Amino acid sequence: MRGGARKTVRGAAALGAAATLVLAAWLVWLLPGPQLAAVLGFGPVDGVVTISECYDAADAEGYAGGTECKGRYVPRGRGGGAPEEILLETAAAEHRPGSEVEVRTARGRAYELSGHAVGNLGVATGWLLVPFLTLAAWLSACARHGGAVDGGGFVLAALAAMVAVVVLGLTAAVLVGILTAVL
Repeated sequence: MRGGARKTVRGAAALGAAATLVLAAWLVWLLPGPQLAAVLGFGPVDGVVTISECYDAADAEGYAGGTECKGRYVPRGRGGGAPEEILLETAAAEHRPGSEVEVRTARGRAYELSGHAVGNLGVATGWLLVPFLTLAAWLSACARHGGAVDGGGFVLAALAAMVAVVVLGLTAAVLVGILTAVL
């Protein structure tokens, strides 16, 4: 390949890698980002939920989805306003009716730090990111070499990363569950 064509390929591959990373960041922000930020406790507490009932939730396929609680939510800073009904998704524990829980909200639902939520959202975020990061890494390698490179190693790395995401998600869920139970 000539020098001018090689520069063009390098530039296109580098631009593709950057665009892939921007797209991945946008998708994380759009899909699991707000819930993950709420679960991990970024930012101040949004309000308090007074629990009315808790129950074991199931996902769309019928598998255990953790504990969900319904309650009345009063946002912080609203003096004496009427409380509104809200769902505390993947609660850390089955709270007694009448107990008050400080929460952060995202997309009309309340969240608190819980192992189940950290595990679910962490795995979802990882599975979303791995394909984009793999593509960006392959495009970066193409940019370095000035042409297409064999992608077999990148595919194997992506498969290993998918398994690692599940293991890390389960580990984080167990650690956060233990920490929330102890503290």
